[in-house]
Amino acid sequence: MKSLLSSRPVLWFLFLFNLVVALAAPFVVDGAQGIATSIGMGVVALGAGLGLRKGSGQQQGQRV
Repeated sequence: MKSLLSSRPVLWFLFLFNLVVALAAPFVVDGAQGIATSIGMGVVALGAGLGLRKGSGQQQGQRV
């Protein structure tokens, strides 16, 4: 499961999908639930983005 979640296509999907949901949630869902959804999805998108950044550094190190 870890190798699936750390693959680049899955990380890109998680990053982009959660970022879009985080940006749209306050406009679609009213009140505190929309804000909480936005924050939660933003945290997941941030984690996926950091995973993409971490993975790119490892690949560059292997090429050298």
